Amino acid sequence: MRTVGQAERITMVSEREPITNRLLLALPPATLARLTPEMELIQTESGAVIDHVNGLIQHLYFVNRGIVSMVKVMRDGRSVEVGAIGVEGITDSNALFGVDVAITETMVQVPGSALKISRTFLSRELERDRDLRRMLERYWRFAFGQLAQTAACNRLHTLEERCCRWLLTSHDSALADTFPLTHEFLATMLGTTRSSVSLTAKVLHRAGYIDYVRGIITIVDRPGLEETSCECYAETTTEMNRLFGPETQPGG
Repeated sequence: MRTVGQAERITMVSEREPITNRLLLALPPATLARLTPEMELIQTESGAVIDHVNGLIQHLYFVNRGIVSMVKVMRDGRSVEVGAIGVEGITDSNALFGVDVAITETMVQVPGSALKISRTFLSRELERDRDLRRMLERYWRFAFGQLAQTAACNRLHTLEERCCRWLLTSHDSALADTFPLTHEFLATMLGTTRSSVSLTAKVLHRAGYIDYVRGIITIVDRPGLEETSCECYAETTTEMNRLFGPETQPGG
């Protein structure tokens, strides 16, 4: 399996792009100023594995663009997403509060960029910076709530509703109307088969909500996706805005 540390999967960025991670932007300027020199801006590609289950967590990643998913792999090889991290968050936030090994596979699903930081350094900063600790504790509570929301969503809502929710979430963090997303990866996210995803994508395409060509998704009618999505997307957005403040939607 590919790992994020392999040179062909992740590349250092020579020129820094603007910070768009909402968690970082919510920090006091003095806190962010101390963190910035310790972070490395990297580009991520679909399928790159950041952390393997039970592996030691040495670095954390503030997602700056794209989607990173927490994936549970079963003994028979089947896998399903149990949580997703976009531009609102950080990977493996539980590692800052005493858990130093990964609980799930952490994998890039929508490519983009991330700010990589040493877990040891960030943990030390938590001890000295009350504002940083308070914000990360609030984010950890938010992230745990999203795990519960995803579990309920996967159990109670239709595939079409869940697909719309995931496309909206991806749109928010891709920071573009068009982004790479294969049916295979979408099937992993939704815990279903590729053929089921293909049928659902055709329904959404015929409705005029999306276009897709060879693994590239274009969001055409965002309000249509929002109307068809289950309640979970709106609830997640509400909680996120409560934590970070409102944000303009893509294309808005």
